[in-house]
Amino acid sequence: MFKMHVRILPFGILKESLGSEPFGLDLPGGSTVADLLARLGVHSPIVESLGIAVSVNAEYAERNRTLSDNDEVGLLPPVSGGAGPLELPSLKRIRLTREVIDADSLVRAAKQGEDGAVVVFDGIVRNNSRGRQTLYLDYEAYEEMAMKQMGELAGEAVKKFGVRYVSIIHRLGRLQVGETSVLIIVSSAHRAQAYEASRWLIDTLKKTVPIWKKETFVDGAVWADGEPFPPGYAAVEGANGPAA
Repeated sequence: MFKMHVRILPFGILKESLGSEPFGLDLPGGSTVADLLARLGVHSPIVESLGIAVSVNAEYAERNRTLSDNDEVGLLPPVSGGAGPLELPSLKRIRLTREVIDADSLVRAAKQGEDGAVVVFDGIVRNNSRGRQTLYLDYEAYEEMAMKQMGELAGEAVKKFGVRYVSIIHRLGRLQVGETSVLIIVSSAHRAQAYEASRWLIDTLKKTVPIWKKETFVDGAVWADGEPFPPGYAAVEGANGPAA
């Protein structure tokens, strides 16, 4: 029987059971995403219980997706809410960075004469979570896919809400208390559209963009629980709801 080889990329909490590095796996020809998950679940039950999503070649994939030789398969736990900047003329600025985010300069750059409002969401690292003192956070991403997803969100926000400009900047790596983890800037002629777009962007980003957060406390460390994937994203039924 024909065999094919796929490359597996585990992210977030899945690294603790599958290993922190990408690895290869041979499968029978014609295998689907569901077949792959069942194979992995024999040795790592968390794969079939967490409510994960799966990507194939940096695009979300359903369980019945047939795999091909040399596919790159990402195993994506629910997301927590570097690559260079993605510049798209006048409408969007998308970036993943390991440098401190200079929010003030980015907000100034987002203002134009035709804007009546600039709405800013500045997500910062707080010093506690669920009653535990936080020392620092570590963020990781499936970077190629995260950039694509962020770009698509920004473009959709411009069309959906009629705003002029969207910027989404997200930190990766280790962040200290008080540092900005994600900055979303929306510029618009009218405040209502800017408010609505900003809220929609952060809420959707936290559910769909493959970025994960590990919290280190004075008494231990844990991968943050992600929000359930929206309908049509999760490939595995988990505690947060059924798979699509």
